Formats: sequence, C-alpha cells, structure tokens
Amino acid sequence: MTLKPSLARIRSGMRRLSMPLAAVALGSGASLVWANAESQRGPGVHRASEADSAVAALLKERLPRTAVTRVNCQVVDGVCEVTAGSQLFYVDRTARYLMIGRVYDMQTRQDLTAVRLLEVNPDLLVGGAAGSRREAEVTQAPRRGIETAAARDAGGQGSPRTLSLGQLPVAGGIVWGNPAGKTVTVFSDFRCGYCRALSSELEAMNLRVIERPISVLGSRDLANQVFCARNRPRAVKAAYAGETITDSKPCDTSPLDANERFAREAGIAGTPVIVRSDGAVIEGYRPRAVLEAWLKAVRS
Repeated sequence: MTLKPSLARIRSGMRRLSMPLAAVALGSGASLVWANAESQRGPGVHRASEADSAVAALLKERLPRTAVTRVNCQVVDGVCEVTAGSQLFYVDRTARYLMIGRVYDMQTRQDLTAVRLLEVNPDLLVGGAAGSRREAEVTQAPRRGIETAAARDAGGQGSPRTLSLGQLPVAGGIVWGNPAGKTVTVFSDFRCGYCRALSSELEAMNLRVIERPISVLGSRDLANQVFCARNRPRAVKAAYAGETITDSKPCDTSPLDANERFAREAGIAGTPVIVRSDGAVIEGYRPRAVLEAWLKAVRS
C-alpha cells in the first residue's frame, strides 16, 4: 500500500480529535513556517544520524505499510523530514506528531520543501517543456501555475490586480524575444515548470520579454548564472531546459536583489507573474489564446 492511503487514514483520525495538537499544522494546503533552519543540505548523499535511525524505527512501527526511504532530522531543529518514494512529510523526533505542509526558511526566504521535492522528483518542477505545457493546459482550475494568495483571475473574477514597475531598476531585467514585439514583464523561477511552459508560449507569440528572476524554489544560483551569461537569451533557454550554462562568469548580481525585494513588498510569493505594459497582472500560467486576448485589452 502506498503512502497516500496511510496518510489519509491518519488525517481522518486527527480530524476526530477534539483538542488541537500543539505545534502541528495538518491538512491540505497547510504551511509550516519556521523562523530558523539549523542547516540546509543540497543534493548529495545523506548520512543517517542516530536520530534519523531512531525515528525510522518508530515510523516502521507506526506506519508499517508506508515504505519510508529516508529520514533526515538535520534540516530543521526538532523536526524530521521523511521521504517515502516521491512523497514528503514531517514528524517530530518522537514520531508521534505527523505534519503535512511546507517548511520555509524565513531567513533565506527559501521553500525547503520545494527544494527537497525537486531532488526527489525533478520532473515534478523541471519536467520537459512539452510535459509542463500539457500539465498546465489540462488543469481545470481557472488560475494555473504556482500562485500567490492574492492571485486574481484574468477572466474577471474579482478585482484585477495591477503593479507599478517604475521603481524597479532596468538592470534587473533579462531581455529576450522580439525587440519590436509587445513587451511583457515576467517574474519567474527557472525551476518552475509553469514558468518554462509560459516561456515557450511567449516565444511563440513573438513578444519582447523582460524576465525578472526571483528565487521561489531555491534557484538564485541558477538565476545568477543566467544574469552573468554573455548571451542571456540563450542562457534563459538553457536554464529552462536544465542544460549547463557554459558562457557565464561571476559578475555583479545586485540588480537581481532588487527583483527579490520588489517581489516581497508586492506580495509575490509564487511564479509565474506576468505584467502587461499598463501594469495589469496575471498570476499563473495561461495558454496562448488567453494571453493574446489579454494583451489586446491593454489600457492606453
């Protein structure tokens, strides 16, 4: 039996409890926010500690039908990250309380859960462009992509959101596409599958794109490489394709810091976010037909 049914039974049991469990956020869409992360581990071999082994043994007793592949109690103090195939969840060090959600490092502003999920299943966030587009197009929700809580549907549900980009330095934008085409500004993450799908749509539409990378999925190092590349448009394509950027050398990346600050102040916590020349905003992926109609509605 897979992890999913096991977790469903656990969640069902938790809901029946009349008293809340302290320090546990459980349920679909819940977030676990931690002020400090003790350490961050990138891709590589994880060496199990005594605490990891102890928690793994407890989980074997409490979740006997769940095939746990890794336990890491060294990511966040007091919490153990549990990997079971492509699934990810968290437990305390007694393996009594199970937590489902996302862990954020508020100091580095990094989604630790997203970074780990990317390691476990790269296709989840960085799948091929065609695959990302298919996934995006079949999504039935009107708002597609990784969206912020303040997202507004472009079709008219709720008040349209606008953003003024006048305070953003020109240097923080990576320009590509048709120099004579209509201009759109995109806040993106090079590890976001929906951003890659959107990039393909914008290229096919022959637009001039000002790409402003923000590190939602822990991609700042990759954004730095693109920004410092000799041929930035080619580097953008390489980044989205998961290819090595070969013409990048260290440079001043402080203009990208301005993108990050603006995104935080504007409440942009997900990607892609598309801004039209008149400041109108779409949050999330849209197929070409929707984008073309949206661009025609620009206010003069």
